[in-house]
Amino acid sequence: MKKQIAIGVIIIFVMAFSAIFAPLIATHDPLEMDLSPGAMLQHPSLQHIFGTDNLGRDVFSRMVYGARISLSVGFIAVFISMTIGIFLGGLSGYHGGWVDNLIMRLVEIMYCFPTFFLIMMVIAFLGPSIINVMIVIGLTSWAGISRLVRAEFLTLRERDFVSSAKVQGASDMRIIFRHILPNAMAPIYVSATLSVGSAILIESALSFLGLGVQIPTPSWGNIIT
Repeated sequence: MKKQIAIGVIIIFVMAFSAIFAPLIATHDPLEMDLSPGAMLQHPSLQHIFGTDNLGRDVFSRMVYGARISLSVGFIAVFISMTIGIFLGGLSGYHGGWVDNLIMRLVEIMYCFPTFFLIMMVIAFLGPSIINVMIVIGLTSWAGISRLVRAEFLTLRERDFVSSAKVQGASDMRIIFRHILPNAMAPIYVSATLSVGSAILIESALSFLGLGVQIPTPSWGNIIT
């Protein structure tokens, strides 16, 4: 578990480093077009490491700057989904009974809809933009983490330290977020790192279809397009 967390953190750190220091790493302006003869669709060279696209823009620079957009979508969407999933999963696992049944039925309803097509439908109504993509991905991706958190809470709520906190008069919210949640974070961290990658793939697919980040803003999805 610790090895998986470490690998995921290293990968995200490298990607984040590239995004933060994009002006230093990029060799050209990602929006600068060169429509002169021979400048478009060039092969990789010393001047253009990854070549140029159909408008003469440097592909490497667009990929570096596109990391900023894709990582922003990944982190913010995962933050939204984790917040919802941890809250609902914690309530479900700690209280049990009708609260557990209600939340789990809601989770099962979310699983009934294909996530990607649900996102496409909502984006089609709201309009394609980076903000809408972040919010919609976050609001449709919390079901898995809520089930994971619920399973951890079902185990931890029977531990002695929880019983001790109850005897001392601690409130349910304090027990959930101060005592149980910190002990359930290891699998949540792993799920979060994997979810960032999934969110980036979803954003790339939406941008490839024209429903995500709009041209000329560079993102990994519209670069593939």
